[in-house]
This record gives sequence, C-alpha cells and structure tokens, in this order.
Amino acid sequence: MAVHRSLPQRDLPTVGAWCFFDRFGPQDTVMRVEPHPHIGLQTVTWPLVGEIRHRDSLGSDVTIRRGALNIMTSGRGISHSEYSLGDDAAPLDALQLWIALPEHRRHGRADFERHEHLPTVAFDGALATVVVGELAGVVSPATVHTPIVGAEIALEPGARIRIPLRREWEHALTLVEGDVTVHAGREGEPTSVGALDLFYLGLNREGIDVTSDTGAVLFLLGGEPFGEDVVMWWNFVGRDHDEIVEAREHWEAGSERFGHVTTHGAERIPAPPMPQVRLMPRRRKV
Repeated sequence: MAVHRSLPQRDLPTVGAWCFFDRFGPQDTVMRVEPHPHIGLQTVTWPLVGEIRHRDSLGSDVTIRRGALNIMTSGRGISHSEYSLGDDAAPLDALQLWIALPEHRRHGRADFERHEHLPTVAFDGALATVVVGELAGVVSPATVHTPIVGAEIALEPGARIRIPLRREWEHALTLVEGDVTVHAGREGEPTSVGALDLFYLGLNREGIDVTSDTGAVLFLLGGEPFGEDVVMWWNFVGRDHDEIVEAREHWEAGSERFGHVTTHGAERIPAPPMPQVRLMPRRRKV
C-alpha cells in the first residue's frame, strides 16, 4: 500500500495533541494489517473511499465506511487489525491519525468507540463535519482527553469562507481533494496548498480565510499545544526510551497487556529491533 505521512515532521512533532497523520490512498489495493500493539495514544480512522474491517483485543469487530468514525483509545495497551473487505484489490482511501494521550489517561484502560452520526457546521459555501473535538461551538460525540479539533471541511466551487479558530490553539490544514488557497499572511497574501501538504498555521489566529475555484475537501487539525514530552517509536507513544523498550518486550513475549485480537489466530506483526541509540523526546523547531 502507498502511504503518505504528513506528521510528525522533523521540526514539527505535534499539532496540539495530534502526533501522527497518514493518508493511505487513493489506490486499488488489498489491505491486510495484521494484529499489532499500541500504547499511549488514540487512533482516529476517517475513511474517504472503501470499507475497512476493524478488530481489536476488546472484542470489537466492525466495518467502517465513509462518514463514520472509529476512535480507539489504547491506554496502557491494546492490539488491533485492519483489513479491506474481500480478497481482490478494491478502491481504498482513508486518513489515519493519532492523538497523544496526556499523563492522566495514558496508563488507563483501553476503549473503542464508533460514531456514525457526527455534527456539522454550515458556512456560506461550505460544510464542516466535526470529527473529533470542537469547532465553532459544535462538539463531536467522540471521547477525547485534551482540547482539540479534527474536522473535514467541504467547499463548494467558487467558495470563500472564514474558518473560525481558537487563538490559544495551534492549527494546520491539509488538502484532501480539489484546490484551495489559504489567505494567511499579514496582508492576506494567498498561498496555494498542494495535495498532501500540511499547511501549519501556528498560534494566535482567530480565523483563516480559504477559497476554492473548483471545490475542495480539507481536513483541519488543531488543539491546545501539547506540553508533555513525546517519544514515538513504531506503534508506541511514550515519554522515555525505557518505557518503549518495556512495551516492545511485552508484545514480543505475548503479554496479556495487549490481549488477543478477536477472531484472529496466531498471526501478528512482530516488533522491529530497537535502534542502537537511546530514543529521545521530539523537540519542535517551529
């Protein structure tokens, strides 16, 4: 599968508590992600095209489609798998994001939620779906543990809208499809955002103006700056090297910490070797 990673970047490890942002697709493919573990994060799966079967060690077994949200909270440990439906290659396109859990929640129990009906915010020429968190006073039903927003915004052809932002939060935009121009400079200078770009907006903005000639779908990320250290390696989000080593050893030993993914047998993804250096927290440079 072709996968494009927008976050983390060398100089930008997080946007709010968002610490990971992948897009797999658009493509025709057979998706087979065997059971694998997570700690210290929430996974947010947002399909664009196709269907994905999610199974996890809590006993969840659901098929997710366009317009529905899967949000999985690892807490101290969970494992899951993700399959496309059928044995033949089929169209598939989706966003997958991680939210770093804060200290008060990352050692807790695992959880899984599925939401098929999400609230929307109407603008003149656009409609925003609030996937997680809060936008313009509208709140998603998905459980989150830090002040945050994740929203899909669909613009009509020829639209010009102002997206309201919270000044104390940082934000970023990505273009999913179509064309978009962001008017973000001091004098409102236009900047065209390309497909798969992550346009970082920073702090201290009460709103951002965007326009589209042919119509567009955007995804907005944002939240209160995440003040805790983050050490990311493989599928783990921790705080230091030793914590990551311990989680890897538990997975390789088949520890009950990660449970067993429902309806699977012995198949699983083995952990890669640890690097020959000590893992350190990522530091932002922007």
